[in-house]
Amino acid sequence: MHPMLNIAVKAARRAGNLIHRATDKIDLLTVTKKSHADFVSEVDRVAEQTIIETLLEAYPDHAILAEESGTQGESDYLWIIDPLDGTTNFLHGLPQFAVSIALQHKGLITQAVIYAPSSNELFTATRGRGAFLNDKRLRVTRRTQLSDSLIGTGFPYTRFEHLDAYMAILKDLMQKSAGLRRPGSAALDLAWTAAGRYDGFFETGLKPWDIAAGCLLVTEAGGMVSDLSGNDTYLETGHICAGNPDIHLQMLRVIAPHLTAGLKGK
Repeated sequence: MHPMLNIAVKAARRAGNLIHRATDKIDLLTVTKKSHADFVSEVDRVAEQTIIETLLEAYPDHAILAEESGTQGESDYLWIIDPLDGTTNFLHGLPQFAVSIALQHKGLITQAVIYAPSSNELFTATRGRGAFLNDKRLRVTRRTQLSDSLIGTGFPYTRFEHLDAYMAILKDLMQKSAGLRRPGSAALDLAWTAAGRYDGFFETGLKPWDIAAGCLLVTEAGGMVSDLSGNDTYLETGHICAGNPDIHLQMLRVIAPHLTAGLKGK
């Protein structure tokens, strides 16, 4: 395992252990509402600090972009961190949430870790070296027909400016796929796409920390990732389409007629 990935795994497991311990006392947690349907708990904050401390202990010169504490430092190396992706699930006792850590080097994601404490599943990837789940090599699915495919998604929940276009895409894909799922953690959705549990995934309005690690997992598992127009602005726009190469392309074709100016990622 790459030394930088090793440190990221250590950080993710530490944070995951904290989160796992807190699942027994959810009712006692201090929870703050950031905006409509966007919550942060004290667990998010403590987990994030644990991750940052672990990374900076090993690499004090690296920069950080984290969901709760923002940006710190300047470097060619930027750690992109979501300490608890799926907070709303976590607060309701729904075991679908994860720690997501990615390393970006000179604009390119090079290392990725997604750790799901509830299932003890550790997804990892290093650019050029493949994607893994608990040391087992991952491959995206081989399905070639959208009509046979299971597609993951996430509903808009805080920003509703693209809701009508999203609903039109959803309606179309509902009729042209074998099913749609919305478990509530984009990081895990992408990890599951890499692991072949979904054939494809799409969502709008995500943040870099939701998708940075998951995107590398998908591509290292042989899949494709783009914005909804097939371009590479997904980290900036938060509009994303991922899947095995065949299904990714077929999803883009279904999405294309519904794209508005704001979803074109330009």
